[in-house]
Amino acid sequence: MSYAIITVGGKQYRVREGERLLVDRVGTEEGKTFTPRVLLIGGDGTTDLAPSATVTARVVSHTRGEKIRIGKLKRRTGYRRHTGFRSSLTQIEIESIGAAARKAASKPKAEAAAPAEEKGSTEAAETHTRTAHPPKGYEDLTVAQISEQAPQWRRPNIEAALEYEREHANRKGAIAALESALAGKEHH
Repeated sequence: MSYAIITVGGKQYRVREGERLLVDRVGTEEGKTFTPRVLLIGGDGTTDLAPSATVTARVVSHTRGEKIRIGKLKRRTGYRRHTGFRSSLTQIEIESIGAAARKAASKPKAEAAAPAEEKGSTEAAETHTRTAHPPKGYEDLTVAQISEQAPQWRRPNIEAALEYEREHANRKGAIAALESALAGKEHH
């Protein structure tokens, strides 16, 4: 039986398919689905700390929590205050864990490899340069992480990351780190 640990509203929950749970209010409408961030996928004796799988959750209803009564008083002064609080909650149901993302991820690799084999070697090389991309999760890396990890990346990945940096983020420190890693690859 597989399970996942997800994060919703800054809190972590261990969930299974078909399970219903109350979480802090989510901005999704009733009856709609959303995909919370997945921290871990486990089950059958294996765990994956960096899962590529997704969890799909459906919003069942928006409710209010139980009323909490708060009373303040100070001795011998007659000071008394009473108030209450009800948290805004959302009931969600976990529809699926992970299978859809793994199937979708495996198909493009096979489809990308098949056309490259059919074309000539020059066309395959052009296709390879066009499909080069920055390393996985590059957009979330800080400049310090980029400068630390860039020397271990392959040359096409460094070039793609440099191109991405110039088009989108344009961080000077990241560009300098990528250029020095690229220069290091040319000397070897």
